[in-house]
Amino acid sequence: MKKYTRFEKARIIGARALQISLGAPVLIDIPEGTIDPIEIARTEFDRQVIPIDVKRD
Repeated sequence: MKKYTRFEKARIIGARALQISLGAPVLIDIPEGTIDPIEIARTEFDRQVIPIDVKRD
């Protein structure tokens, strides 16, 4: 797993949560009743399935 700063992690989770809230498909099986996009995005981040990369210069 890549090492992300807390700012990069927050940006990735926030961007993914926005995508989910706008109707993007969820990439993992979520428990029944889970509707919070931030919680879903955080779980996707922990399982390393978010297709977002960080480009550092």
